[in-house]
Amino acid sequence: MTDEAPRDSVLPPNKSLLETGVDLAAAKVIERIVPPFPELMNPMATPVDFLPYLAADRGVTDWDPASPESERRLTTALAWGIKRQAGTRTALLQAVESMELGAKVISWYEQRPRGVPYSFALEATVNRPWLLGDFPRLWRRVNDAKSERDNLELRLITETSGGVRVAGAIGSPVTMGDLTLDGRLPEYEIVGDLPGLAGGAGAPLAVGDLDLSGALPENELRGSLSSDGAVQTYIINDYDLEAAQ
Repeated sequence: MTDEAPRDSVLPPNKSLLETGVDLAAAKVIERIVPPFPELMNPMATPVDFLPYLAADRGVTDWDPASPESERRLTTALAWGIKRQAGTRTALLQAVESMELGAKVISWYEQRPRGVPYSFALEATVNRPWLLGDFPRLWRRVNDAKSERDNLELRLITETSGGVRVAGAIGSPVTMGDLTLDGRLPEYEIVGDLPGLAGGAGAPLAVGDLDLSGALPENELRGSLSSDGAVQTYIINDYDLEAAQ
């Protein structure tokens, strides 16, 4: 006799003794397996080795295995929402946030003075280390999330500790001949007395992975005392960035 409770089986009543033994042995093995669900399909909880397969299942096309694990999990978690709401403000915000960046969308009718219809400015706040390759990936994600008719102006804002608030902008379009894919965010040398200092940037300007050298306009930098933190803003016009892919 045995104390085991009756066990369900898919075998027919005329099963052989061998089939009964295999069925019993296999059942014992299966019972030892801890069910991986629902954590397996949760991007924030799934094992890191399974994450690339889950990302592929959710249609993530911009996958970088070298990016931080937290960013890869967030990219996978937001993938469905971005695709479902593509062309909306929410999709644009999530496209930027998927790279662990702060995001703010300013539509043309919210700008002062008003901008060109069907255009918007997208501010991405960089509050983590900026890595080589981040800018082309950000540009691709934003373009995938925006409407085809909309014109995009992308602004990168970096924050550091201190008491100065600084903004720099590219004032005119840059030709493709002036564009390469090397470099980091620029470091500005500020000359003048606070507040209201101004200085020209004469050296080549590197914005993320875009090395903008050649016939560039001079940049005027203005600073003023702030309560805390320093901010640098970089405006990237709607260039054709085929070379960045």
